[in-house]
Amino acid sequence: MTAEHPPHHSQDSQDLQGPEHSPDPRKPGGGSSRRRFLAGTGAATGVLALGTTGGIAAAATPAKRVAVLGGGVSGLSAAQELAERGYHVTVYEYYDELGGKARSMDVPGTAAGGRAPLPGEHGFRFFPGFYRNLPDTMRRIPVPGNADGVRGNLRSGTEALFARADGRPDLHFPLRRVTTPPALGSLTPSWIRDQLLSVLDLGTRLPAHEAAYFVGRVLVHLTSCDARREDEWERTAWWDFIRAEEMSTEYRTLLGIGQTRNLVATRAEVASTRTVGRVIIEALLLWGLLGRGMDGPDADIDRVLNAPTSEAWIDPWESHLRSLGVEFALGTEVQEIEYAAGRITGVRVAAREGGQNRTIHADHYVCALPVEHARRTWGPALRSADPQLARCDALTTDWMTGVMFYLRTPTPVVHGHINCLDSPWSVTAIGQAQFWDGRDFARDYGDGRARDCLSAIISEWDKPGILYGKTARECTRDEVVAELWAQLKDSLNDSGKTTLTDADRLGWFMDPAVTGLGGPDPQNREQLLVHPTGTLHNRPTARTRVPNFFLAGDYVRTDVDLASMEGANESARHAVNALLDAEGSDAERCRLFELYRPPEFEPLKRVDEVRYRLGLPNTFDLG
Repeated sequence: MTAEHPPHHSQDSQDLQGPEHSPDPRKPGGGSSRRRFLAGTGAATGVLALGTTGGIAAAATPAKRVAVLGGGVSGLSAAQELAERGYHVTVYEYYDELGGKARSMDVPGTAAGGRAPLPGEHGFRFFPGFYRNLPDTMRRIPVPGNADGVRGNLRSGTEALFARADGRPDLHFPLRRVTTPPALGSLTPSWIRDQLLSVLDLGTRLPAHEAAYFVGRVLVHLTSCDARREDEWERTAWWDFIRAEEMSTEYRTLLGIGQTRNLVATRAEVASTRTVGRVIIEALLLWGLLGRGMDGPDADIDRVLNAPTSEAWIDPWESHLRSLGVEFALGTEVQEIEYAAGRITGVRVAAREGGQNRTIHADHYVCALPVEHARRTWGPALRSADPQLARCDALTTDWMTGVMFYLRTPTPVVHGHINCLDSPWSVTAIGQAQFWDGRDFARDYGDGRARDCLSAIISEWDKPGILYGKTARECTRDEVVAELWAQLKDSLNDSGKTTLTDADRLGWFMDPAVTGLGGPDPQNREQLLVHPTGTLHNRPTARTRVPNFFLAGDYVRTDVDLASMEGANESARHAVNALLDAEGSDAERCRLFELYRPPEFEPLKRVDEVRYRLGLPNTFDLG
């Protein structure tokens, strides 16, 4: 890297830079900003005819003050629910912009000719159709021209690409719903068995006995009662549940690693069967393809936004929250939550860059920091007041960070996500510009030469790559990018086709939260909660034993039970409801949407509950 480049700006990005001080008519003094770009394109939002409370009666009288610690998805979700009910809310956020891991970031030095800077992100955003809490919030964020607010900015992918290396045929998996699913009330285990066997027979090279065994394991989980899931299957690794160690490499790659590491950055060898089976196999795949338990009749399995995340969602959200009276203290680091006499008495904060400490005060406090940061702010007295806080030390986080490649030519690859099944770094990706129907990439971003953005995510940072033989953590930033590009080409440039070329790549961007790569102590400030066995029993509830202290974040125990934006939003709803209960408020409680439970399987689960109490295995469990 050269000295003039910021730490998160690549050397080959130099080719993207325009003049050092490019004039921008929208911003005095030159340069550009995403927010001003939004205003110039008519995407900025205000209070529209949808109203400011979404039909929820505000009942906080007199209005109480709430400090929300953290401006990510959980913090902003809590702020919206509270503001709609008349609370005075201040959000304290570490970064200078809102959204946490979901926000977009300008790539420095890339704007020219009145365009916005190239958009960078921590990693691509994915909104599965089974998300229901988050889209409910998005509907209540006004956007001009969208009857359903920000939710109207979602676009559906129509297929997924399971890309194979070494010349093996790729699998294009259609994401459209089953055209003739069983009518409600007629879904049976045998129908599911036949459909799964057909898919595995057509799309894989699995031996017949391995495919049959896996389908049998899916039926075991589908018909297991809640008690068995929360005890036996929560404590059983997915790898062991499907007996991956005894099966072929193809079986382990497709049904072990491909369903866990590549999708939720957790290892099949340790991932909770309850989480993998309930969320990925059932909610995402089975019920998604059947169109059950989805976010409305128009919801599809795979949805993404129609512009960079902050443009399509976070900036309109901020505008709406400000219109509701929410205040923001950006660039503020939460240092310690102070506890005395059975209550939170204040929170010690400081400006992120060289500011003096100060203590903020409110009537209630919602801790919406990521767990790896939140638990550092809980002192011994607070931990003693509620033992579930100490159990959060056992929760595990891991790296799942993306790199955005800016390309000279449109390269959509597939109209949906790409899963590079054989990549040692468990790479997933998506071509983004194809979904940005309100944007022309070359016209709106950078210096006009980049026409597409391939956003790729590395989920496995601890296995050697194919280029340098080093893990991602051991590589320098440039080596990480080169290795990732090589793994993408290895998966996509085969079977006689060339999808990616070195000449087509203009530059790249990686979240600056990743530091120290190639050195003795690499760090990632934006990690992701993972789900090893037993995690469920260490996850706290939103309600704590401290009457004015509440938790929100994707580590809080929720029905969705997955580190996700949906889990973050659901946890915020739980936190607000707990706060309303603590006050004895008569305000309407936040609605909570749970994962779909097919009614046809409830009798089988009741049978399994009896068998579980008697110490017997599930009816379909043949070992």
